[in-house]
Amino acid sequence: MRKMLTSDEWSNNKLSKEAYGREATKIVLMPSFWNHVVFTLKVMVPLIHVFGLVNKERKETIGYVHEAMEKVKETIMKSFNNNESKYNDVFTIIDNRCTCQLHRLLHLVGQVLNPKFYYSNTDMEYDLEVINGLYACIKRLVPSKDV
Repeated sequence: MRKMLTSDEWSNNKLSKEAYGREATKIVLMPSFWNHVVFTLKVMVPLIHVFGLVNKERKETIGYVHEAMEKVKETIMKSFNNNESKYNDVFTIIDNRCTCQLHRLLHLVGQVLNPKFYYSNTDMEYDLEVINGLYACIKRLVPSKDV
């Protein structure tokens, strides 16, 4: 984009002389624009991977969603060198979305019942969020202790 907007071809184009063309050139040549592009890529690339996982129609994904979102957060943290101030607002947005759309008991139970995660993560039984989700789901499905 930079090369295009600094080329002779662009300079000779009538659009480069119009207000929108001058404004676009000014924005694209600003370093802060590219800093925002890098920030957006660091956040969106891991999320797009999860969206692709969730949108698969041929494979059941419920057992992968919770773990995938945890991996997304880890990837974002690493891409910002664990500088929490850079990704904290993004995590707030992700957590709010996950709470209302993706963070259901069935996603937690799906993670526990997914052999790939259960047997590869020996500490899963100590993950209170996941285990409490499992118990809450069992309690909801079978409310009587006698059963």
